[in-house]
Amino acid sequence: MLAEIVPVILTWNEAANIGRALAALRWAKRVVVLDSGSSDASRRIACEFANVDWQQRPFDSHAAQCNYALDQLVGDTAWVFFMDADYMVTEALREEMAGLTPADDVSGYRISFRYCVDGVPLTGTLYPPRVSLFRPERGRYVQEGHTQMLKVQGRVLDLSAPMLHDDRKPRARFVANQHKYARLEAAWLRTQRFADLRWADRARRLIVIAPWLAPLLAYSVRGVWRDGRAGLKYIGERALAETLIARELLRTYTKR
Repeated sequence: MLAEIVPVILTWNEAANIGRALAALRWAKRVVVLDSGSSDASRRIACEFANVDWQQRPFDSHAAQCNYALDQLVGDTAWVFFMDADYMVTEALREEMAGLTPADDVSGYRISFRYCVDGVPLTGTLYPPRVSLFRPERGRYVQEGHTQMLKVQGRVLDLSAPMLHDDRKPRARFVANQHKYARLEAAWLRTQRFADLRWADRARRLIVIAPWLAPLLAYSVRGVWRDGRAGLKYIGERALAETLIARELLRTYTKR
């Protein structure tokens, strides 16, 4: 199965992460890296790996970047494996993918995540599983808020082994990204019918709930309290992200 998979990674100034992501993909014959115009060392680091096919396209949206890769870059490969540059394939996940023998009606596989803070894996987080491995002709991305969501035609199964989410970019970059994501997320939330939203997005629409609900769930239900300083940092990150979204929504409502 591994020989049939082409990993695809979107990048923009990911020098802090891309080397670790690619080191865990040495098993792939070809890895497509679609860059949005990085000005750091991302390209130099990526091209040190012999299996990397470096491509560039001006950024318009994450969904558009993903669909461009599907339409123009992966060719007639049987399976694609979409990743962010701060994801890492664990050895257990690689072995599980190697052993897959999917039936014709299986279109994709959903993979869970283990979130890391400064390289420390947390006990549990609020990061949801995603369909990352799928047949390219059966998948299409749409933009929802600040991120892309995959729509798959056909049956989707769950893999048991997780992928790591390990973003080590500087704190200032994280905060700047959260401000940008909050604006996009709030703009998208305003256009959605409340009944159609997932429970987490419904909490965000209620504004006063999400900023304290997300950290509380992470701390108590997900067991992040066991993770010491790393867990506390994660809780702070979630509180900041949800507070910024709530602030953007409140600004919109007060302008009406």
